[in-house]
Amino acid sequence: MLYFAYGSNMATARLRQRIPSAHRIGVARLDGYRLVFQVASTKDGSGKCDACPATASDQLFGVLFRIEPAAKTILDHYEGVGIEYRDTWLTVKPEQGNQVKALIYLGINIDRNLRPYPWYREHVLRGAIENRLPEDYIAAIQAVPTMDDPDPERATRELSIYPN
Repeated sequence: MLYFAYGSNMATARLRQRIPSAHRIGVARLDGYRLVFQVASTKDGSGKCDACPATASDQLFGVLFRIEPAAKTILDHYEGVGIEYRDTWLTVKPEQGNQVKALIYLGINIDRNLRPYPWYREHVLRGAIENRLPEDYIAAIQAVPTMDDPDPERATRELSIYPN
């Protein structure tokens, strides 16, 4: 099955930590949506990524992965389906090839006043850089304001999956 990751799961190390068999297909985009950090995490109280419906000219970039159907249950758990996100299928446009339907998670627990923790934004940024998303898109992610994480050890734990 195809899965469109647009947040922290764009980073291959992050997704493979959760689903080791995930196979990267390539960059894709979802037209008419934009990236915002408005999903209220019930796990840590910070803002997580959401694909927000926007104008027809807006584009949300992400990465298309192939995952085993059984792996969806694992993703559902991490994404907090029914609490933080809902799963659906939307049409995305890969850089190469025709449009495809892919699994995507859309936020349902919204708080537009929340900000991400720096380590979470770093996951998203690393995925964007790794997959060579457009420079202005990467710059926009880098410019997202963050809030302090009350758990100072969490950043070290979260980012330890990367080699440097």
